[in-house]
Amino acid sequence: MDIIKINDTANKLYYIGGIVRDFLLDRESLDVDITCVGNAIEYCAQFGEVLQVNPDFGTIKVLVDGREVDFASTRTEKYEKKGHLPQIDRLGVSLKEDVLRRDFTVNALAMSVSTGEIVDYTGGVEDLNNGVLRVLHDGSFIDDPTRIIRGLKFAMRFGFELDEHTKNLQDEYLENINYDMSYARVKKELVETFGCTGRMEYGLQWAYERFINERIYKLVTPENVVLPSANIEKLVKDYPVEHQWLVFAGTLRDLSRIPLTKIEQKILDEVPAKELKTDFEIYKAFEHLHTESVLLYGILYNEHIARRYLDVLKHIKISVTGKDLKKLGFPPSREYSRCFDFVLEEKLKNPSMTHEEELNLAKRYFKR
Repeated sequence: MDIIKINDTANKLYYIGGIVRDFLLDRESLDVDITCVGNAIEYCAQFGEVLQVNPDFGTIKVLVDGREVDFASTRTEKYEKKGHLPQIDRLGVSLKEDVLRRDFTVNALAMSVSTGEIVDYTGGVEDLNNGVLRVLHDGSFIDDPTRIIRGLKFAMRFGFELDEHTKNLQDEYLENINYDMSYARVKKELVETFGCTGRMEYGLQWAYERFINERIYKLVTPENVVLPSANIEKLVKDYPVEHQWLVFAGTLRDLSRIPLTKIEQKILDEVPAKELKTDFEIYKAFEHLHTESVLLYGILYNEHIARRYLDVLKHIKISVTGKDLKKLGFPPSREYSRCFDFVLEEKLKNPSMTHEEELNLAKRYFKR
């Protein structure tokens, strides 16, 4: 755990959520969340230089021993619109009230900053020891359906499984989905799950197969999805990409509800939806595409073709240039592009072709 030395004589400060879970699992944690029982803004200003205050959310950022530390007031929340972001109900509530708004019992643990005492109101320690994911109340998935994807993420990362009652609640919700939900939150969970590159007890392929077979994908699209035969995890390991999550999610085809960036939408739009036969057809179809698009073609249509392009064809380049054609006496025109394609098609058949041989092909093209 990333220990922060704070003289909390009143014992109001608690590490909470994922950092406590990871500490008990002896894992590195990226998040440091500190909650103040009561009013964080009033109490935590004493610890250093105040950098930022947000009264509406009861949060304060303080420079403590050269580090920026965020403190949050304990609070309760209410979902005025199910499936959307919750609204703060009350600030400065008890620690127990604060933890009960969280997703799973293993994420509802608190640890005193001053004494190191673990506070467990929900049986989270026992669930942690047993590798169990259990929601805190029966309406949890109705309030926030993205908790279903989050459960899959935690199962993959830690090797946990949903307890029977939580699994039944998940299945019931997936049979009657409210599609009026925050898809920005859905996207966030998809990115964190299928964009994961760190330590995992189960692999990405395992998570993806659960995502499809347990019909969790229904949160994204009502269209039926069949599990592709390709091992997507192996593909993204063989050909690392920036938008890894999209290679998994793009197999759903319908991502119309997800708020995609222009680049993400382009990756999906440019996947060729046609049969590619010759090396020249493959090369021309893929040469200007993102690798993610090529991988999606491989997953959805033909993995062998995608791998052939990425392993072999994309590395073949012609050396003849427009300057060469000018020297040969051919004036610049649209025929240059056609000539280059003519040479490329032949070089794909014979990658060891020399520059001189390419020039001879160019001459032959213009003399036809």
